[in-house]
Amino acid sequence: MAVPLLDLKAQHATIRDDVVAALMAVVDSQTFILGEPVSDLEREVAALSQTRHAVGCANGTDAILIALRALGVVPGDEVVTTPFTFFATAGAVHNVGARPVFVDIDPRTFNIDPAAVGAAINGQTKAVIAVDLFGQMAAIEQIVATAGRVPVIEDAAQTIGASRVIDGKRVMAGEAGAIGTFSFFPSKNLGGYGDGGMAVTQDDVLFDQLMKLRTHGGRKTYYHEIVGYNSRLDALQAAVLRAKLPHLEGWSAGRRRNAAYYDAAFADVPEIVTPYIDPANTSIYNQYTIRVPRRDQLQEQLKARGIGSSVYYPLPLHLQPCFAYLGYREGQFPESERAAHEVLSLPIYPELSTAQLDEVIGVVRAFFGR
Repeated sequence: MAVPLLDLKAQHATIRDDVVAALMAVVDSQTFILGEPVSDLEREVAALSQTRHAVGCANGTDAILIALRALGVVPGDEVVTTPFTFFATAGAVHNVGARPVFVDIDPRTFNIDPAAVGAAINGQTKAVIAVDLFGQMAAIEQIVATAGRVPVIEDAAQTIGASRVIDGKRVMAGEAGAIGTFSFFPSKNLGGYGDGGMAVTQDDVLFDQLMKLRTHGGRKTYYHEIVGYNSRLDALQAAVLRAKLPHLEGWSAGRRRNAAYYDAAFADVPEIVTPYIDPANTSIYNQYTIRVPRRDQLQEQLKARGIGSSVYYPLPLHLQPCFAYLGYREGQFPESERAAHEVLSLPIYPELSTAQLDEVIGVVRAFFGR
């Protein structure tokens, strides 16, 4: 039985009528840039993330870029972040002219180590980017406390709708940093039918800067206070996302259910390290990522049986050729490097049937002689 890593057609089949109606409403209005679908989605995402403001933009990478610019990051500044994440995080730092400063991860959660963040901050540090990896939030309260006066961007591209209990209060992804950023890439738990992103904040001044930066540096047409970008969220994408948003929590619950099924099935296989979820966190399982020996051989076995899997991420950012100028070397961040050699993400989307889950489990267990 073939099992894809992600089956967006299965999701689309359940919401097709709602999405098509939302799209046609935009087409009939002939208002494609910003407008009500975008402002309505911004209000809804702000409410979900328990923030005062939300600013839609063209993609998740731009959300990080305009967040950095809004915080005043300029050439010569340093930004502390993790090397074990998607390229966009550090790429945005480079593209504003700043220097990415990498620190290692917590080997259990794969998220940035708060103590390492504190050790890396110096007089040139202008921001910290904490990435929420694989669907669970980083220890954002520890990172904010460690950073002190240095603002923290929460890269929540993989955690929209996730939460963390901090001092007895349920804090949503994107809520606790100076700025939170989301991606609506199609493979995300809340994904569009193309690209899209959003930045959220509690701060009125940062909100004003974000709004300017996404539209060529001004909030009034043809008047430009700063040099910004053309990074507006497409009204068609906003319409799709609004149609999908009411289903997000149900989809995330389905992912949690599938994760629990995997956890139980792999509990007696010592070679498999199943995902560790910090007790303070409620994960949305953007990925279900195990650690295993002989990872590449297992992936080949899965592929031979028609089962999708992926390695997020095979080469940490500090070892990427484009960042050679930073002077990092192999062995400098051992936990990130070890993770890159061991992680493998299995199908986790909510539409998986029990038979499909059992197919994945059977192949993985058989590989380890179970």
